[in-house]
Amino acid sequence: MDKVPVRVDGRFRLGDILGSGSYAVVYHAWNIIKDVAVAVKLEPIAHSSSVQREYNILKHLEGGVGIPRVIWFGRESMYHALVLDLLGPSLHNLFLTHNRKFSLDMVVNIGDQLLSRLEYIHSHNYVHGDIKPQNVVVGLGDLKDTAFIIDFGIAKEFWNTVTSLHIPFRQGQHLTGTPAFASINTHLGVEPGCRDDLESLTYMLIYFLQGSLPWLTSDEEKLSSSSILERKVDTTIENLCCGIPVEFATILIYTRSLAFSEGPDYNHLHSLLRVLRSAPTACMLGLNQPDVPVITPSSSESWVIKAASPCPLPCRSTRM
Repeated sequence: MDKVPVRVDGRFRLGDILGSGSYAVVYHAWNIIKDVAVAVKLEPIAHSSSVQREYNILKHLEGGVGIPRVIWFGRESMYHALVLDLLGPSLHNLFLTHNRKFSLDMVVNIGDQLLSRLEYIHSHNYVHGDIKPQNVVVGLGDLKDTAFIIDFGIAKEFWNTVTSLHIPFRQGQHLTGTPAFASINTHLGVEPGCRDDLESLTYMLIYFLQGSLPWLTSDEEKLSSSSILERKVDTTIENLCCGIPVEFATILIYTRSLAFSEGPDYNHLHSLLRVLRSAPTACMLGLNQPDVPVITPSSSESWVIKAASPCPLPCRSTRM
């Protein structure tokens, strides 16, 4: 890899690495002109740039609540550089500091906010494609109760604005995203759509309540994507949601039942979550995170996690 520049655009001084993925590395940086901290994502220049693509998508989504704000994009030495507002810790990191269990109110408020984020992203004709705890972060300071969706590197347009048509249904696609939270259809190679983001979100909310998912294993065993799919298909919805409010099973049944090009009923999903709030008007995340600048962990970070205890009660099959 080419030598990493000390500064980007002459004004952003690079500091420690905050996270890395398959192609890009995210740095804590400092705007020496405005004297404020920022995040800088660097990717070696290649024929196809995920960072440049992410920049274009973020500019299209600009102004949305919970969407990272782009400060600058350009070339620095042999790198594409994307400069963003610095955000706080990921839900993955916060989940670990809460001993792998969020309260019901926390999960409801996280879900309610992320439904709004996905509705906004989908309304701009994009599917995110990789909803998982590492790709949701909280803001800092006055935005500490705002959830942000990050990493649009594999986001795709699902609506052709020229023809005003939904992209065609296709099979035989490679699995994208993170197997632990991918939808069953994505595992099976079906072109991703809005329904798949929502299914991934639902798995994430159940994970936060249960402490794990049945297809996540102990450190001694690492499952392949095909093994995760097999366990995901073989786990009934009732077993998956045993011990948590039935609304989460209802949400999962609904998201799995959506047709490929069907527009989700976001209001219906919001209502299923909001009925669970202890305070009807509450919207604070309540995560009590430290006010520190920690963002994207490595996207290659292992998702090998201790499995949840099986439900002790006999459960009627609701497998879709």
